[in-house]
Amino acid sequence: MAEFDVIVIGGGPGGYVCAIRCAQLGLRTAVVEGRETLGGTCLNVGCIPSKALLHATHNLHEVHENFEKMGLMGAKVKVDWDKMQAYKQDVVNGNTKGIEFLFKKNKVTWLKGWGSIPAAGQVKVGDEVHSAKSIVIATGSEPASLPGVTVDEEVVVTSTGALSLKSVPKSLVVIGAGVIGLEMGSVYARLGAEVTVVEYLDAITPGMDAEVAKSFQKLLAKQGIKFVLGAAVQGTERTKKGAKVAYKLRKDESAHEIEADAVLVATGRKPYTAGLGLEALGVAMEPRGQVTIDSHFQTSVKSIYAIGDAVVGPMLAHKAEDEGMAVAEVLAGKHGHVNYDVIPGVIYTAPEVASVGKTEEQLKAEGRAYKVGKFPFMGNARAKAIFQADGFVKMLADKETDRVLGCHIIGPGAGDLIHEVCVAMEFGASAQDIALTCHAHPTYSEAVREAALACGDGAIHA
Repeated sequence: MAEFDVIVIGGGPGGYVCAIRCAQLGLRTAVVEGRETLGGTCLNVGCIPSKALLHATHNLHEVHENFEKMGLMGAKVKVDWDKMQAYKQDVVNGNTKGIEFLFKKNKVTWLKGWGSIPAAGQVKVGDEVHSAKSIVIATGSEPASLPGVTVDEEVVVTSTGALSLKSVPKSLVVIGAGVIGLEMGSVYARLGAEVTVVEYLDAITPGMDAEVAKSFQKLLAKQGIKFVLGAAVQGTERTKKGAKVAYKLRKDESAHEIEADAVLVATGRKPYTAGLGLEALGVAMEPRGQVTIDSHFQTSVKSIYAIGDAVVGPMLAHKAEDEGMAVAEVLAGKHGHVNYDVIPGVIYTAPEVASVGKTEEQLKAEGRAYKVGKFPFMGNARAKAIFQADGFVKMLADKETDRVLGCHIIGPGAGDLIHEVCVAMEFGASAQDIALTCHAHPTYSEAVREAALACGDGAIHA
């Protein structure tokens, strides 16, 4: 029996970050991971491989749509799907091997296999039982499905299967208009597939600022993606060509069918805690399957903690990482904290969409007095130069104090631009603080400054 200060179950973003921070703080640490590679869903079959395909297909779009406009002439580029898949896997391999290196550098032990908790202070991996003063559950999540929808990861696929289809489908139905569905739908639309998104709600990207979501849908529609909203999927059926998706429109209960070469089920994710033995231990659980934790990430069983997708909150890798670092600080006798009011969200389509803080709808519901500063990328010289002038920056600030309450960006580099606002909000900055900060010209970031100026006397270039 090996003895550790901390055993983390799960080697994804939350788990491996937690382990590295624990080791840095002087705790003898191990990670239990049954995959052949570290990094969890994110690095292996999620965030990282999908971004590789998004990058590759965005470049394909640029070649076909914008190169000639810039005087770059030549034969049209063709897609070698197998080579693109190999590129994607190279990206994954480089990142997962990087985590192995970090484990060795920080002296984190990798216990290879699937773990369970037979008792507090004990973790079983295979036939071996290891002891730990503290255990951290970081087992992540798995794709959620719908009644009547049978996933085979060949024709009817989750995000995992969508990353590795045998060939580019001529047609693709995406069930669910959330982040995963729109990103992967965007990939295949650029590759030439006819993409139709079927969504239960009457708008895409639930929870997003409504004005941004509306503009986002229009821009995706311009790229050829079709939307069927307010549609309740009844089930799927394999056909000779691919699969049929049956749905009913909620407005009139009328029944419809759509057939495609492939179907992507992107109806969200659910916590994955199977096999841990939590019920036998008496660990309290939430109604939706998350592990219940207190303000210090501890479960109802002393010395057992939980973070990431396994607990309540947005299912985001960076949220899990923040919780991983925070619980490590707690276990080392320090103060660990996560500011859940400043967790950005990003959709890596083109244009990118990013947000942090409150939406306008949330502020209205709270009855809070606020002001809006907007600036279109059409007024940004850099964005116009690269044919990405669609979209805007929308900043929300308290009407009386001018404190930044939220920001929503749709446009080039939105996923990077949002972090200026994150830092500002972390320090309690006002919109004027951002407006008075010099921004380099020409950069996309000037649009953020202009939106901040628009919260005051007005933007300059709009």
